[in-house]
Amino acid sequence: MKFTIDEIKAEHQKVKSGADFPNYIKAIKDLGVANYVTYVSDGNAEYFDAENRSVSTRAKYETMDIAEDLNLKEFKSRLKLHQQGGTDYPTFCKDCAETGIKGWKMDLTHLTCTYFDNSGNDVLTEQVPS
Repeated sequence: MKFTIDEIKAEHQKVKSGADFPNYIKAIKDLGVANYVTYVSDGNAEYFDAENRSVSTRAKYETMDIAEDLNLKEFKSRLKLHQQGGTDYPTFCKDCAETGIKGWKMDLTHLTCTYFDNSGNDVLTEQVPS
């Protein structure tokens, strides 16, 4: 394993808003992260290298309930606000939970972020700005 959770955490601490996200992605990709999955309910994330070996974080905050019904229109609105620097990460996670987003999968090779709902269905895929 080329990277550690501590190295990833150090890079994540530099992120103050969605506007900082592209720099974070570049930094952890440079560490050797190929992809990762983040779970909104408690902030736990699992990071994978190119050989599919992984390390995970623990819960980052108290567990939140994820809304059963997906409200994709409202999620897209909150996501846009976050990406423009209008919300911090904890607020974005709360917005995800309230709109039915269970988590997201980041593919650092193709620079895509795919959000998924409670049933595990992919509901939105975006290109990550580089």
